[in-house]
Parts: sequence; C-alpha cells; structure tokens
Amino acid sequence: MALVLFSTLCASSGQILIKAGTNNLDADIMTKIFETNTLFNGLLPLAVGYSLYAFAAAILIVSLKYGELSVLYPIYAMNFVWVAIMSPIIFQGQDSMNTLKWAGILAIVGGVILMGLGSKEVKNG
Repeated sequence: MALVLFSTLCASSGQILIKAGTNNLDADIMTKIFETNTLFNGLLPLAVGYSLYAFAAAILIVSLKYGELSVLYPIYAMNFVWVAIMSPIIFQGQDSMNTLKWAGILAIVGGVILMGLGSKEVKNG
C-alpha cells in the first residue's frame, strides 16, 4: 500500500509538471526549442513530468504484482486528490476549489478508506 501511495504522489507531481510545462509552450515551439527560456520553462518541466509519470507507473506495476488489485487500485485514485489539492496552490488563478470539488475529494478519500477496511474484513473473516 505504501508503494502505491508513493506512486500516486509521483504521478500527481508528474501531472502538475506536465501542466506547468505545457502552460509555458507556445504553438511555434520548434523555432524556439533551443532558447533558454523555452527549455527551462517549458520543455524541462514537461520532460521531468513525463519521467515522474513513467516512474509512478513502474512502481504501480511492482505493487500490483504483490498486492490485491481490488485494494490497491482504489488507492491509486488518490492521484485525483493530490492533483485537486496542488492545482489551485500552484496554478493560482487558473484552478480553484469549490464546495462540490471538496465533496468529491472527501468521497474519494472515504471510498479508499472503505476499500481498505473491506480488505481487512475479508482477510480476518
């Protein structure tokens, strides 16, 4: 379970970096690809974001080999929680939270907790 949670943090961080990288790219990227500003503000976060996302997928694959799919995959839904929390902080003015979004986060977290409790009941019962 800890590996899957770590994987969700890597994946959500990757998603945030991908968004940050694409925000700083323009349509004429091929002519500006070697400009320092484009490289460090657009391409670097994009490359690191996709690398983190791939690393998270590799961790998930290893986790699924040794754990129960019905327990671990709902935990992977925590990606949505991390992204929803980080986006308004990092992308101020572009993303925001409202009551319905917070209710969705609570529903996801509640579902993950219920799935975890359900798996313990099966093993103990």
